[in-house]
Amino acid sequence: MPSNRRMFMKLAGAATAVAATAWAATPSGAQTPSGAQTSGQFKAIKALAFDAYGTLFDVFSVTALCEQLFPGKGNQLAQIWRFKQLQYSLMRSLMGRHRDFWGLTEDGLVWASKNLQLDLTTDKKKQLMEAYLSLAAFPDVKPGLDALKKQGIKLAILSNGEPKMLEAAAKSAGIRDLLDEIISVEEVKIFKVSPRVYNLASERLKVTNPELGFVSANNWDAVGAASAGLRTFWIQRSSAEVPEELGFQVDTTVKAITELAPLLRG
Repeated sequence: MPSNRRMFMKLAGAATAVAATAWAATPSGAQTPSGAQTSGQFKAIKALAFDAYGTLFDVFSVTALCEQLFPGKGNQLAQIWRFKQLQYSLMRSLMGRHRDFWGLTEDGLVWASKNLQLDLTTDKKKQLMEAYLSLAAFPDVKPGLDALKKQGIKLAILSNGEPKMLEAAAKSAGIRDLLDEIISVEEVKIFKVSPRVYNLASERLKVTNPELGFVSANNWDAVGAASAGLRTFWIQRSSAEVPEELGFQVDTTVKAITELAPLLRG
């Protein structure tokens, strides 16, 4: 849903930039310009960690159910819900008051409903929350992961999501068997863009930072990983999206996950 994503990025950009700046781990150094790859640049990469929400799973696939339950308000509800979910993760990390992502997702839904003056009954809330366990995967996800797996690349999810949420979504999307690990921020009790989150991936996948790539369709997330010292790949799903101004650049930008396997082959 490209129009939903563009609208959401306009809403979320400012809040994300503030938090990402606060968490920057080191001063900016020289970066390879995005898209300026050289042959064999990524051959050392043995593992890739993927963001989940917005990268593998389409968070706006809940829009149809939102519209069914609240006619005429579905798109607004989906947009505001996602914005508050992300905003609460950033705010709670800065506050030092952790609550898992399932709880934040519920809190965001409740706030969005109140903001739009919608009657969120217990049953409607249950339906919408359960929709997060079976979000649609983007069409490039399964073929892209499959191609990488055939090249011997270790694959993982590295996400803000709560473990049971991630397991359910991966199984629903038919990609669980392609993943070596599902890594949740619950191991460190702080959300992205904290460097502690990105450091989890190399530990769990047993690779060094130069051997690990991080993949996200959320530029702020990829920039956070770059700040933490990882090789980074931004899936720019919409040409309307522009990179964040946070002192770091991603290593490369692609349009789909299916472009990664040829890139890593060099």
